[in-house]
Amino acid sequence: MKQEISSNSSEIQTEGATNRFEKFISNSSSSFILGGTFLLMFGAISLFFFLQPYFEQIHLERMATTWGISLMVIGLTLLAIKISFIIYILVLYLKYRSIKSVADEDLPLCTVIVPAYNEGELVYKTLKSLVASDYPEEKLQIISIDDGSQDNTWDWMKKAQNELGNRISIYQQPENRGKRHALHRGFKLGTGDVFITVDSDSIVKEDTLRIMASPFVVNPECGAVAGNVKVLNSKKALIPRMLNVSFAFSFEFIRSAQSRLGSVLCTPGALSAYRRDAVFNCLHDWINQTFMGEVSKIGEDRAMTNMILKQGYKVLFQRKAYVYTNIPERYKNLYKMFIRWERSNVRENIAMSRFAFTNFRKGAKSGTRILLLNQWLKMTMAYPAIVLMAYFVISYPVLFLSSTLAGILIFSSMQALFYAKKHSFSEAFWAYPYSVFYAFTLFWITPYAIATAGRSGWLTRDLSKKELKKQQQLVAVSS
Repeated sequence: MKQEISSNSSEIQTEGATNRFEKFISNSSSSFILGGTFLLMFGAISLFFFLQPYFEQIHLERMATTWGISLMVIGLTLLAIKISFIIYILVLYLKYRSIKSVADEDLPLCTVIVPAYNEGELVYKTLKSLVASDYPEEKLQIISIDDGSQDNTWDWMKKAQNELGNRISIYQQPENRGKRHALHRGFKLGTGDVFITVDSDSIVKEDTLRIMASPFVVNPECGAVAGNVKVLNSKKALIPRMLNVSFAFSFEFIRSAQSRLGSVLCTPGALSAYRRDAVFNCLHDWINQTFMGEVSKIGEDRAMTNMILKQGYKVLFQRKAYVYTNIPERYKNLYKMFIRWERSNVRENIAMSRFAFTNFRKGAKSGTRILLLNQWLKMTMAYPAIVLMAYFVISYPVLFLSSTLAGILIFSSMQALFYAKKHSFSEAFWAYPYSVFYAFTLFWITPYAIATAGRSGWLTRDLSKKELKKQQQLVAVSS
């Protein structure tokens, strides 16, 4: 017995020492990355002072040519547009107010739909978090649909049902048909007046569902609601930690401003809510949507948002409706996710342009059009920006490097200051490494997505042969 206790104590001490060592390594690497980033950026600022005569000579040479003058005018114009747009968004953000949760007796009947594909244990955790919500049980229907997963997702869904009983209903597609078809089945099965869709790798807070459903009671013009997506695995890897600040800025700042206009451009797959009537008004067009003659298998969230906006409804954002979702931890999975998002943006910007400049809604529509035009500006400048970048890298590499890093320092400070005020001062500094990371390793995403917008692959959920074999072994062991 003494030997067993001694052995267990030794194992605990060893595990504790290992955890402390891993934490030390993680903290050391984080400090190195942050320190290196700021060294680069401040080095770039210093170059402007030390090499000022050199930069002035380049400026004079460029201003002596028509091409140089044109480039300068275009650059200053685009900068003025960008700054004006940021100020516009800031004013809208300051006016934003989230809608408070209504009383239990006023909450509508709600159907939560959780599509799942190759999620394994994550879908089990998602379903448990939904059942733990404080939404009135008699008004809540939870449906989860396995979209022909290759792994043990269905086993985890059955485990959830065994533990949670009739609180959840689970269904299995005979084959993988895509997230859009899984959601379509959920919409058809749902009995609620409000549909809430939640990704199967996401965890909701206890009050999230009621906060998402409340705008439909308060505002009859509300057709859809976007939730506030936070990074679940921000402490596990470098990429999620960097993206944590970017996500907060994208949702809490940008979508708050868009919500003020009633025109949130995309209700995220991780957490969205829709009015039942609005969904069924466009369900046939949504499930049969095509692009360049091919059936659309991506961008189901942005497509649904567009079709609801087109009906004249408003799309809002609920800042306090939190959902925590996993973000890719590896570069390859990250760029695949971004490619999918950007391809969807290309498609849906085209679709939105077909109605945004018509009388699609009562009241003001100029704000919605400004948001769309900003999207188009980003797309149309993608290729000229790549060409200019290549030119400056070859012709003036020092100027390119210093100006790029200096720009990152200036514009990333907005995200950092926002995050520092709203969340954490220390974590806010990760806005800078992420901007450097994006500028030098992900700049190609938008041009590539535009060129390949007709492709519809999901890209990130299929299992490799090695992963599939591992999952099959786990299923065999558990059974």
